[in-house]
Amino acid sequence: MSTDMMSIKDKFDNIKLCVFDMAGTTVDEDNLVYKTVCTAINQTLTTDDKKVDLATCLAIGAGKEKQQAIHDILSELNLAPADVERLTAAAFKTFKTQMATAYSAQTLSAFDGIQALFDALKASGKKVVLNTGYDSHTANNILAILGWSVGREIDALITADDVRHGRPAPDMITLAMAKFGIKDPTQVLKAGDSGIDIEEGKNANCGLCIGVLSGAQTKAQLERHAPDLVLQKLTDLAELIEQ
Repeated sequence: MSTDMMSIKDKFDNIKLCVFDMAGTTVDEDNLVYKTVCTAINQTLTTDDKKVDLATCLAIGAGKEKQQAIHDILSELNLAPADVERLTAAAFKTFKTQMATAYSAQTLSAFDGIQALFDALKASGKKVVLNTGYDSHTANNILAILGWSVGREIDALITADDVRHGRPAPDMITLAMAKFGIKDPTQVLKAGDSGIDIEEGKNANCGLCIGVLSGAQTKAQLERHAPDLVLQKLTDLAELIEQ
């Protein structure tokens, strides 16, 4: 076991609830959602000098509720506030239309070893919850494509429209804790592929906040948010269960 992993072993043993992001953390979709965000924004903008690229969408929008992500990306373009609001509404409408058919068995899959990790965590007495910046319809569509269901592969699914405030607010984690009667946030682990996942975990006072490099952001981008640990992939957590 690496030194970094050894340093969190005691905290990990105390964990009763694991809250994992979906796209880029447990679900491999090659950043399709942010590619779609990028396309939708660029199709809405009319001037060539204000186009956005994927790197910008990942840096600013990763992990957020998607309408908020679009708004925040557009806000970086020095547009008038009224234009930001108008373009956000138009781009989000385009995004939702494109996402309705973007995900399929050909465009997404579970990362290798994820189901085995879920099973091992549950066998060790920890609840496994997925949370996401997606709306409920999109998130449940992903579960259906993967063949996952609540009560079987995972213990619960919490989406952006289940709560009043999306990430980085702690609302989704707080709701997950309430579902399983967990009152002590130090018994909660939050993991995700974006800085906003880490912020969400910190705002919920989670016992462990972990970044993973399998999705939207780089190690340098994640470390700006001071995670307890950055892993190459979520399944590296299995090393802690086996000890």
